[in-house]
Amino acid sequence: MQTMLIWVGLVLLLAAGPLQSQVDSGALPAAVATDTDMVTPSPVNIEGASLAFAAETDRTNYLWGGVTFASAYDNSLLSSTGTALSDVSYSVRPSIAIDESGTRLHWNLSYSPGFTFYQRNRSFNESDHDLAVDFRYRVAPHATFILRNSLTKTSALSYHLDPNPIGPGAGILQGPNESVISPVADAISVNTAGQITYQFSRDEMIGASGTETARRYLHQSQVFGLYNSSTRGTMGFYAHRLSGRHYIGATYQFQQLLSYPNGTETQTHGVFAFYTLYVNPMLSLALFGGPQHFELSRPGVPDKLGWSPAGGVTLGWQRLRNSGDFSVAYLVSDGGGLQSAVLATSANLSIRRQLTRDLTMGLVGNYSNNSLVDRRFPGDGGHTVSGSLSLQRTMGEHFSVQLGYTRAHQSYSDIPAISSVPHRNRAWVSVSYNFHRPLGR
Repeated sequence: MQTMLIWVGLVLLLAAGPLQSQVDSGALPAAVATDTDMVTPSPVNIEGASLAFAAETDRTNYLWGGVTFASAYDNSLLSSTGTALSDVSYSVRPSIAIDESGTRLHWNLSYSPGFTFYQRNRSFNESDHDLAVDFRYRVAPHATFILRNSLTKTSALSYHLDPNPIGPGAGILQGPNESVISPVADAISVNTAGQITYQFSRDEMIGASGTETARRYLHQSQVFGLYNSSTRGTMGFYAHRLSGRHYIGATYQFQQLLSYPNGTETQTHGVFAFYTLYVNPMLSLALFGGPQHFELSRPGVPDKLGWSPAGGVTLGWQRLRNSGDFSVAYLVSDGGGLQSAVLATSANLSIRRQLTRDLTMGLVGNYSNNSLVDRRFPGDGGHTVSGSLSLQRTMGEHFSVQLGYTRAHQSYSDIPAISSVPHRNRAWVSVSYNFHRPLGR
């Protein structure tokens, strides 16, 4: 229902009569916001930090396309008998994207199918699909509507840990819990988020957002001990700009966290205060904190109610040749495949650096600890430590080569699909051909 309302809202907005034309400063980095235009503070923004270099963020009205050929070694395969397997895979992934912007509307549509073939264990051969749509619409001179939707079908570990991303991720308060890494298994993930913001005075802004995510494993026998999950959430916020660099505000968030087929549901209500500092045009720091109330219910047992503190900090930077994002958070969150909601502690670091004109390095490090909210379930949860490193070299205008390695360790003793392969290793090499063409020129 929430997804339907978001789409209906977009259609109504696009059908509205002409409004005053104005470039959407909200679509641009905080560095270029004017003295009158505010930016949406990161704790309440559905768009997370982007690791694109400053020079990579200014191209719009283009058609993009290409194809990538890759080979990888992976030890994260799990046989039907629960035995850990390793194998070499080969994949091909074409892609196409359209990015177009005007004075009021900026939209991006991308699609990438893929095919993966394993050298020895052919039962793991698969086809992938990755479809994403992003809209940003200037409803009025100081009101902006954003809609993001993605649909992914894949079993690749690389979707959990991408060491060289350039697109924006999800906001720290709205993003799903993706810290639990499943073995190679077909899964479908859907992520939808919509947000509208309105700056009603020179230094005051309000906004509302809605999110809906779902992850479903197509063959439960491949992930014994893990569960399908879905999340729905809404948020409203108020922000006040103390000066050109300092923002304060408050937000209320409601979440419905579901795990199935065990039928566990958790509802949370959170009230958070936040502060954001734009240290300079390309460096920002944000903090948030407050209480969360949760109510967990499952068939056959009494409901569990309680309170938990929540908070976090994010630090992001974006320069000509390096970019990065660091975040720490403690929240009641969805289980990400566990049997109920969790108290999630996480720390994430992502860095991209252009070492030379043609060579770029990507580095990702993650730590997470998931403690079950309801201790009446067997097991206590577990933790994940992971890291990825890649080097990408461009060769001329259209070709690039990437080398990478991912290492992950997970401790979930009560989940056979993970405890059978607690140490994950993946090394890969890929060759890509890419092109871009200007639109309307």
